[in-house]
Amino acid sequence: MARLRTLVLCPGRGSYGRAELGSLAGVDAAALDHFDAYRAARGEPGPRALDAAERFSPRLHLAGEHASILTAGASLADLEQIDADRYEIVGVMGNSMGWYTALGAAGALDLDDCAALIDTMGSYQRQQVIGGQLVYPLTGEDWRVDPAALRLVNEAVANIPDLHWSIRLGGQAILGGTEAALEAATARLPPVAGKGLSFPLRLPLHSAFHTPLMAPTRDRAESELGGLGWRAPTVTLIDGRGACWRPRFADPAALRAYTLGAQVTEAFDFSAMVSVALGELAPDCIILPGPGSNLGGAVAQVLIALGWQGITSRADFQRRQESDPLLLAMGRPDQRALVLR
Repeated sequence: MARLRTLVLCPGRGSYGRAELGSLAGVDAAALDHFDAYRAARGEPGPRALDAAERFSPRLHLAGEHASILTAGASLADLEQIDADRYEIVGVMGNSMGWYTALGAAGALDLDDCAALIDTMGSYQRQQVIGGQLVYPLTGEDWRVDPAALRLVNEAVANIPDLHWSIRLGGQAILGGTEAALEAATARLPPVAGKGLSFPLRLPLHSAFHTPLMAPTRDRAESELGGLGWRAPTVTLIDGRGACWRPRFADPAALRAYTLGAQVTEAFDFSAMVSVALGELAPDCIILPGPGSNLGGAVAQVLIALGWQGITSRADFQRRQESDPLLLAMGRPDQRALVLR
């Protein structure tokens, strides 16, 4: 039986939540070994120790200096468990911080350098949160982007100083900015209620990632992390602009420059990334490693916008998932069982 051509999408910070506590117990994974050793050498708890905490603590598990390494460790551990006899990984991508995980998954950095990148970038957030991020929905119940909602967001960005697009996340706008800018955006954007949440929704302990406010972080990263062992990936990488980095042909210096430069200070276009990956690589399925499964909706919204394989509505997507799943989230037990070796 031919293997399924598979895209992998690594989640970003914030995907490890209360429900994931204890999920790494007994997991045998080289990535966890490397990440634990890296953190132990610095006197910090590794992914396994963080996961083994008696209770979930937002101040511990959501803080950038811990959340980044924990999220990436869980993702890479999941990837080691994919059944390679059934799934051929033809492309790797990652949302926001998940790009750093993707670099390790695709072989553009070895596990030790991947740990150094993730942990160092996360450590910059220790007592140094710069501005913040908020989420605003752009779709209705049908998961199609509402042009009026998108126009409101674009007008807010155009008219509020120091407010920027941070992530174009399918049917959600992630905006980053200063405290004053976020307060102004919250006052300007019409409130939207959904599933026990109220939007605009402020993300806790998040800096204004992927905006010009992160220029000092970019400069520090370029100085401290430029010497990592950057190399061409062994599998195609798709970045937050939709650019493809091919095995053998990718320029390691350009990959380093993007990761430590534009990826830090320019808007991350998740929608373009997924769209390009689908068009360039024509996958049979998309696997979302854990922790969590919160990117499933965003991917579905991109599929709907594209009309991918006849999927033009939320109902179409749900029917496809029931008959022949296109999206397999390892954070969901039923879909995880389809992926494990």
